[in-house]
Amino acid sequence: MMQHLIVFPVVLPLIAGILMLYQRQGLVRYKRTVSVAATLLLLLVAIGLVRQAASGDVTYYALGDWQAPFGIVLVLDRLSALMVLLTATLAVGAVVFACAGDDEKGSNFHGLFQWQLLGINGAFLTGDLFNLFVFFEVLLLASYALLLHGGGKARIQASVHYVVLNLAGSSLFLIAVGILYGATGTLNMADMAIRVADLPVEREGLVTAGALMLLVVFALKSAMLPLYFWLPKAYASAPAPVAALFAIMTKVGVYAILRVYSLIFGDSAGDLEALEQPWVWWLSLATIAAAGAGVMAARDLRLLVAYLVLVSVGTLLAGIGIGTPQAISALLYYLIHTTLITGGLFLLAEMIGLQRGKAGTRLVKGRPMVQGTALGILFFAGAIAVAGMPPLSGAIGKALMLNSAEGTQRLWLWPLLLVAGLCSMVALARAGSTLFWRSYRGNISGSPLPYRQWFGVIWLLSAAPLLVALAGPVSSYTQATAEQLANPQVLIRTLLPDQATDAGEAQ
Repeated sequence: MMQHLIVFPVVLPLIAGILMLYQRQGLVRYKRTVSVAATLLLLLVAIGLVRQAASGDVTYYALGDWQAPFGIVLVLDRLSALMVLLTATLAVGAVVFACAGDDEKGSNFHGLFQWQLLGINGAFLTGDLFNLFVFFEVLLLASYALLLHGGGKARIQASVHYVVLNLAGSSLFLIAVGILYGATGTLNMADMAIRVADLPVEREGLVTAGALMLLVVFALKSAMLPLYFWLPKAYASAPAPVAALFAIMTKVGVYAILRVYSLIFGDSAGDLEALEQPWVWWLSLATIAAAGAGVMAARDLRLLVAYLVLVSVGTLLAGIGIGTPQAISALLYYLIHTTLITGGLFLLAEMIGLQRGKAGTRLVKGRPMVQGTALGILFFAGAIAVAGMPPLSGAIGKALMLNSAEGTQRLWLWPLLLVAGLCSMVALARAGSTLFWRSYRGNISGSPLPYRQWFGVIWLLSAAPLLVALAGPVSSYTQATAEQLANPQVLIRTLLPDQATDAGEAQ
């Protein structure tokens, strides 16, 4: 039964999405019940997968019982289990928040929401490059429609840029996969790792070209400079629950870089070992610098949170650029923190905008808020967490990242990351004073916010103190995950025991 549990994060949202899209004219309560129940069940499944992966064993599920490298396999290790759990946790807060009324602003919200979970979970679990492309397309197709949920000029404009860029990225992805298949004769990542280790010299240039093309695709997905310009407007324009779920989308790109290059282009890849690191390192630093400037320039709360996502993306990619197990462990802890906190801030921005009337989320004077005190407390906690100030988890995550840098890397990472943190604090302090102190005098009008919205925000922002309280076990898990990634032979031997033995004897 535990082996079959691996396929549940893919099958469960698939079935839930079909049920809700089939009943297109069904009752709203029916759709909400199915969607929330499926998401909560996904969370329970994800917890079970993390417990299974915590043993350190790599397990897999061969669809149709076709074994690797010929069949489609879903692979479960510490990293994929962690990412599925993170996605489910984020999705619970977003879907409950949406049930307060955002889901009624357009058709098929819950079905598309579940299918986006299908694509995200599939990308985290797949064991071959072609199905990574397939699951990328599934999550992108759902995200195109979700971005337009509710309509509006700003969303249509942002979606055009988002769709065009991602279509170009998908085309490049398919070309890169074709090049790597032509050069290695396989698409299974474990099998490709074996073949790259024994690659003839005349094919190294072709594989290098394919690998760097993949890096461009993953850089677009993760919003790394200079391919991040689509993100701020798209995230700021998206409906709040969609923007919150989109907080995991950039992490799919980060995950893909971690997975593909640690497995295929690891220690046994010869001249192709870690070919992505110099590119990722310098571009991550540029991403941090540009995002820090964007944070200071933002004049809308949603746009400010979108640029905070970019700061976190640059920080995570810097960990990949460093490349040591200590840096990978630090970026995984920080990844959990920033995904949940920025997701919660997108939801909180929507609540603040609803209570400010015409001013919305623009950083200008507005009317006093009915529940301004409670919203102010949540904003203060979220600002401290996302800016990386003690005593919340952002401080621990950034301290781990700074401590993982070595030698000359510190001369680059420390100033940039600290200055970006300072920019975030200044921008958030300015936003908080404008939203909660510089209000027009007059009678407070409006109605209290639905309890579902409060639940969604508190559910996600509570990650900041919880990650502090559980810093020990979480750090132990991320450290073990980093060590497992540094030893890809464990995964290769699990999927391809015969080939791995032959390769080891040949070496």
